[in-house]
Amino acid sequence: MAHVELSLSEVFVPAAGTSTGLGSDNFGQWSSTVSHADEPCLLIDAETRVIAVSASGCELLCLGTPEDVVGLPLLDGGLRLLDFTANPRELTEQELDKIPPLLALSSGRLARGLLRVQGAAADGPDSTVDAISTPVLTDGSVAGSLTFFSEV
Repeated sequence: MAHVELSLSEVFVPAAGTSTGLGSDNFGQWSSTVSHADEPCLLIDAETRVIAVSASGCELLCLGTPEDVVGLPLLDGGLRLLDFTANPRELTEQELDKIPPLLALSSGRLARGLLRVQGAAADGPDSTVDAISTPVLTDGSVAGSLTFFSEV
């Protein structure tokens, strides 16, 4: 039998005088959170540029270090995704549009799926990750997507 446990926490209210400038908006707060997160996660903007990625996210996705990919388009930053066939090949542009981080951007909804990531070395093992993405809103419109990853 499944066990579900819920907990309630206090509502976070910023202290009086907290800055509301750039970096304090919703997108800026997520950027800071992802940059310092222990969990494998990634934040991209509406143009698919990597805004923030955790060190563990870089490791899981074989991306090097956060400094290597921040500012680059997600798919130009070294992320190599493969299909799930017996003889894996890189995904086509049409297939890449359906990966959770990009699907959350285009649909404005939650997206989830499995990704097969090519190993860092040419002969290195590939890995499969579960990706859960949500659009990130700024002023009511989609400004990017936030994705959490888990190795399968």
